[in-house]
Amino acid sequence: MSSAAEQEAVAGKQAAEDGRPAVAVNGARRAAPPPAVPAWPGTPVPLGARFRTGPDQVAGTNFALWAGGAEAVELCLFDGPGPGGRESRVRLTELTHEIWHGFVPGVGPGQRYGFRVHGRWDPWTGARWNPAKLLLDPYARAVDGDFVLPAEVYGHVRDWPQQHVADTVRDDRDSAPYVPKGVVVHDGGPDDEWTYDRRPKTPWADSVIYELHVRGFTKLHPGIPEELRGTYAGLAHPAAIEHLTRLGVTAVELLPVHQFAHEGHLLDRGLKNYWGYNSIGYFAPHAAYAASGTTGQQVGEFKRMVRALHEAGIEVILDVVYNHTAEAGELGPMLSLKGIDNRGYYRLQPDARRYADYTGCGNTLHVVQPHVLRLITDSLRYWVTEMGVDGFRFDLAAALARSMHDVDMLSPFLAVIAQDPVLRRVKLIAEPWDVGSGGYQVGAFPPLWTEWNDRYRNAVRDFWRHALPDVREMGYRLSGSSDLYAWGGRRPYASVNFVTAHDGFTLRDLVSYERKHNEANGEGNRDGTDDNRSWNCGAEGETDDEDVRALRRRQLRNLLTTLLLSTGVPMLVAGDELGRTQGGSNNAYCQDNEISWVDWSLLDDPEWRPLFELTSRLVALRHQHPVLRRRAFFSGRAHSADGLRDLAWFTARGTEMTERDWYAPAATLGMYLSGRDIPGRDERGDPIVDDSFLAVLHAGDRPVSFVLPGPPWAERYEVIVDTGRERQAEAPGGTHPAGAGITVPARTVLLLKVG
Repeated sequence: MSSAAEQEAVAGKQAAEDGRPAVAVNGARRAAPPPAVPAWPGTPVPLGARFRTGPDQVAGTNFALWAGGAEAVELCLFDGPGPGGRESRVRLTELTHEIWHGFVPGVGPGQRYGFRVHGRWDPWTGARWNPAKLLLDPYARAVDGDFVLPAEVYGHVRDWPQQHVADTVRDDRDSAPYVPKGVVVHDGGPDDEWTYDRRPKTPWADSVIYELHVRGFTKLHPGIPEELRGTYAGLAHPAAIEHLTRLGVTAVELLPVHQFAHEGHLLDRGLKNYWGYNSIGYFAPHAAYAASGTTGQQVGEFKRMVRALHEAGIEVILDVVYNHTAEAGELGPMLSLKGIDNRGYYRLQPDARRYADYTGCGNTLHVVQPHVLRLITDSLRYWVTEMGVDGFRFDLAAALARSMHDVDMLSPFLAVIAQDPVLRRVKLIAEPWDVGSGGYQVGAFPPLWTEWNDRYRNAVRDFWRHALPDVREMGYRLSGSSDLYAWGGRRPYASVNFVTAHDGFTLRDLVSYERKHNEANGEGNRDGTDDNRSWNCGAEGETDDEDVRALRRRQLRNLLTTLLLSTGVPMLVAGDELGRTQGGSNNAYCQDNEISWVDWSLLDDPEWRPLFELTSRLVALRHQHPVLRRRAFFSGRAHSADGLRDLAWFTARGTEMTERDWYAPAATLGMYLSGRDIPGRDERGDPIVDDSFLAVLHAGDRPVSFVLPGPPWAERYEVIVDTGRERQAEAPGGTHPAGAGITVPARTVLLLKVG
């Protein structure tokens, strides 16, 4: 192991030889480390900290850290609460296949710890080892404390006069007082008993996903005790679960709950990362969402939340961020992987000093490296087998599918997932793009995967603001996006249909604003997309004009009805069913306040209560009728002598769409779904038979007369949903004979049951 002085001399010599600025060591004083505590050899597996009984039945904890290329690793143990605590160091002297390991007798659950890793400091070759920086264990099961970002947590000197080489100058100040610590967690306690847990195992075709934020969903809920609001325990509370069950959703998709850190530029402005897409601990539930404590209690609290949701028949899907970490680029802080083996964990540019950034967040994990792939798959399996979750939505999944540079659907990551006996059986959702060249991959992921379908989002938004040049795109999106997914054995449920997501306008803001209003973020309203495809119905923002307000509510009903009648897997966003607004913000990633939290008073507001009632009714209709949640694509061919087909499209004249009609501008579209021609059989092997339906979507600003198709399609029609009405509990519109012309009001969806 080289001393700091030796490292400086070697680096300086290399720099002189290469004609580069010399690497210097910051001269700040640092307290001498306490005497080392001896460790037994222990084992290299499993990675992380595992409490167990060692030789001679002595209880202790085995620590194992992969640190390829490192020269030495010290385990740092901290006593006392808070960010500080007295530090004791343990030299891990055993090295097996680049894994440093040791068993420390007497160390048990609740122990706070971190690592210091020694090695060369030469950023010009990608080497950034700095033992002055305390590093979080990538496999830590719990994390105590929060990241603050003073200069001490950076591996380099931030205020070096020559800014263009600042990241090459090592900072020798101790970061331990400023970074959170890993916590040893006890395995095998009562929270680990899953015998009586019953996973819902909802089939994909029957799923309705509800995207929510643990803190934002529960923070203002009046039925949740105040001390539990904003926590896992709050989401497990009966008041929270009651809303989910009344709505009828089958799965919650939780915004990131892996331990994450706040970005320095946000902390400088008095803000925090609210969404959580800045992970730093892939095994640890985010400590700030725990009501019970942060020295391991958060693990049990999360497990109890999962059990409570399972008991209500609701699956738990995690939004996970394995494409990058909170350490950002070469100018970012040194918190964990960067100081363990920078070159081994991150994709670097050819000059090795700078990072390859396919994520827009400063760095990209080097997933083709076996140890990085192991970290990700170990984490995924842990959350399934030990934390009880039912699936994952992968943020910027295209970045994970890159081999060396290009996106590759035969990449190691996708190959490992496909053959893993645990992971191939859970729900896998890709956000099928990243910010790099060739990163847009909607429709390209292999079987087993479903995808966020942004082409569905764009088409539905454009249709209802009457901005589509023709209806071809809308026809594909309503019927399951066969143009994207009808290959390789994929099914309609490969498409996760959504109109809104956490990123962008809420549904209410989509019909209330044409411009983003992100001033509260402090970035001059430059952040967030300008491509919103929104329509404010005649006034920007909130208004007292009742005609505008009524039109907006109708548009919300149209958007929700379209989503829940479309073939594929619908995804709702928490609060959209209540008319939640963010005041026009389409990028509330740093707004941990009323801008982002669900406003539960809307549920009792007579203006917005009907929207919740309509949404829950539509979800119930979807559950009742298999024709609305098909497991196979439509064929469009006649399956009987009368010429009836499983899917047919109609103009307002009551005639079937021709090729010319598909290419012509149109504001009205009729979609006929036959319940007689549903492929597949039920659990008893019997044919699946359902009612047939005609959905009429009219986006025009004037009423239209729609002629109801006659035989063989139907003899009569019963209107069961009419978005022109505020309250669906009222008689929607009665029964009409086939061949009759019915008036469809401006901007309205009618759903008619065929008789």
